[in-house]
Amino acid sequence: MEKDFYVATGRRKASIARVIVKKGTGKMNINGKSAEEYFNVKTLLPEIYKPLKVTNLLERFDVSVNVEGGGMRGQADAIKLGIARALLRFDDSLRGTLKGEGLLTRDPREKERKKYGLHSARKDRQYRKR
Repeated sequence: MEKDFYVATGRRKASIARVIVKKGTGKMNINGKSAEEYFNVKTLLPEIYKPLKVTNLLERFDVSVNVEGGGMRGQADAIKLGIARALLRFDDSLRGTLKGEGLLTRDPREKERKKYGLHSARKDRQYRKR
């Protein structure tokens, strides 16, 4: 039995994206706005659409995203991972294509915590010999 929609979550740094992929015409809504309106940085738009373009499903699905936290780049990468995971729920045979493009790997890098006695995570006070 085929479902009407597929839900997945993508994360990157402090960003969390909840993605709903449903049959449609290729529209993408992010927090109630169109993707072009939400991401005014044009370099991030191709990144978001990459999972759909690689699998040739751009015109078959509408994507609705609720994303919060982090900056623009982190949100874009979280959305990209969420879309890729939702497409896997639609058709597991897409795994090879998505994995080959590196779209199923969650970026594990996080901000390093500040240590006591230092200005930031690694920056120390200036050392003065004389």
